[in-house]
Formats: sequence, structure tokens, C-alpha cells
Amino acid sequence: MPAPISIVIPTLDAGQGLGRCLEALMEGLPLGLIREVIVSDGGSTDNTLLIADEAGADVVSGPASRGGQLRRGCGAARGEWVMIVHADTILMPGWAEVVREHVESSRQGAYFRLAFRAPGLMPRLVAGWANARAGLLSLPFGDQGLLLPRVMYEKSGGYPDQPLMEDVALVRSLPRLVGLPVVAMTGADRYLRQGWMRRGARNLWTQARYFAGTDPERLAEGYRR
Repeated sequence: MPAPISIVIPTLDAGQGLGRCLEALMEGLPLGLIREVIVSDGGSTDNTLLIADEAGADVVSGPASRGGQLRRGCGAARGEWVMIVHADTILMPGWAEVVREHVESSRQGAYFRLAFRAPGLMPRLVAGWANARAGLLSLPFGDQGLLLPRVMYEKSGGYPDQPLMEDVALVRSLPRLVGLPVVAMTGADRYLRQGWMRRGARNLWTQARYFAGTDPERLAEGYRR
């Protein structure tokens, strides 16, 4: 029986973190979980593709757009489940056994618990809010990772080809998701550069504008600035 999970990782000049992300995923190999790792690249000019090739990942290339990249990557997946992980995210040890138990006993989509690779109170508060939002509203964001039956993903229409809020658009089209006791430790570079309060407020404002109907292209322009 083929391994059940296709892992999809969107990348754009992600060489700094991709190696650690892939290394953590290797925990799933001895349990026979991982059918393939698909790196969906948006035109990297650093060593991202070299790292992906050395790890034996399949590479799908196309224009830079998080939603478009994820749509292409998931479209290439052959496993019964797709697991989406960002390139700067490391799943903490023990994730593979939890995921194995879930895919063997459930057809419900799932997400992981967010944590940041940064010390102090603010990283814990921001992660705590994200985990509470995911639990109360079934609204996890991309940094938390997603684990979905491929049938469920396809039935939802999949990721929209948009540069921002693609994770929100997908999750809102899915049945209620369950949180798994797996920590997804993600990078905090933007928070560290801009400040936790400033970045957090900006994210909330971007989300509010999206829910109010602002075009994702316009939101992406402001986000990049």
C-alpha cells in the first residue's frame, strides 16, 4: 500500500530555512507516512532548488504567488492526504506518530499548534491568540500547517490563485478542522524586524480588510510595503 501523505511546501528564496524543515519531516519516513515531498517554487534565486533536489523532493515551478504555488503543488499530489507546511516551519519531534494515528482513524482535516522561534512573552501571546482562533473559529492560518484528505481538499475547490489570504480562503471552505497536539515551530523574522505589536496589529488590519471584501492583490501590495 502506498504511503498516504503528500507534503507540499511553497518556497521563494527559502534556502535559509528549508533544510531544517525537510530534516524534521524525515521523521515520517520510518513510519511509512510520506509518499512524496513537493516543493512548489515561485522563482527562487538562492539555493532553495538545490536543497530540494538534494533531499529528493519533487519540484513544481511557476509564478510567485502563495495561493498559485500551493494550488500547483497540491494539484501534483498523489497521496490520499496532503500536508501543507511552510518552508520556515519545523514540526517538533513526535509529530509523525500523532499524524499516523490521525490518518489511520479519521477523515477529518487537521492543523497543528503554532509556536515561534523567539523567546519572551509576546511570541507566546501571539501564538496563543492564533491557537485560540483556530480552536474557537476553526480558522488556522498557513503557519500552523494543514493536514487534509485529498478528497476534501479537491471538493472544497482548493487554494485560490491569489497572493495573500489564500489560507483563509481555503479554510473557510472546509468542514470544521481539528487541532492535533503537534507543535509547528515557525520563524518570527517579520515580527522581530517590525515589532510584535506593530506586526500583530498590521496582520489584524489586513485580515479585517480581507473579510470586508478588499481585493487580495491590493492587500498584498500593502503587505509587501
